[in-house]
Amino acid sequence: MRVILNILAISFILGWILGFFVFSAGFLIHIFLILAIFALIINFLSEPV
Repeated sequence: MRVILNILAISFILGWILGFFVFSAGFLIHIFLILAIFALIINFLSEPV
């Protein structure tokens, strides 16, 4: 599960970077960033202590 969340977070961050600097997609780019941060938070919270 952690691997899938890491892959999602990395792909959302890359999508955000590409959309922000290469394409002009507007508000959709910020949704990618929010989803990436959400995936990272879930990853850190689900880590066993």
